[in-house]
Amino acid sequence: MNNNFNNYLNILHNQEAINLSSLKPRFDAHGVTLHAVVKETLGVEDFRPYFKGDVFLDPEKVFYGPKERWFPVLGVLRFNFIRHVYALYKKNIPGNLEGEGLLLGGVFVIGPGQSGIYYQHHEMEFGDHANLTEVLEAVQRIEKDASKRQ
Repeated sequence: MNNNFNNYLNILHNQEAINLSSLKPRFDAHGVTLHAVVKETLGVEDFRPYFKGDVFLDPEKVFYGPKERWFPVLGVLRFNFIRHVYALYKKNIPGNLEGEGLLLGGVFVIGPGQSGIYYQHHEMEFGDHANLTEVLEAVQRIEKDASKRQ
């Protein structure tokens, strides 16, 4: 794999970590914790400065579900991918040159106990980040639902 390509993918993940971590004080205020699930240890130490929550390793990729979503190598030619990478390049967000970097991820807001998933965002391509307003709305719904159960 082209090392520059993999570097761009890591930069995109770091930006998602920055975005979500910026909301951590609001998550804390609602009693919601922030976690990341990664499939490999490569790059985790480089990722940690951008992510303000716990990082869990899932080498079997159980959390990724029964049908893994992979970014096609030719996806680097997509306009949105190039646009996302260019925007992050201008922000000077570093990345690394390690790992396979093609498995797409997502963002989930999961309620306590058996209350289920309040929000889910599946990456369709790298740089396709979760809508932070929708994430916060889901966090607020968790608190409202908890107060109804009491």
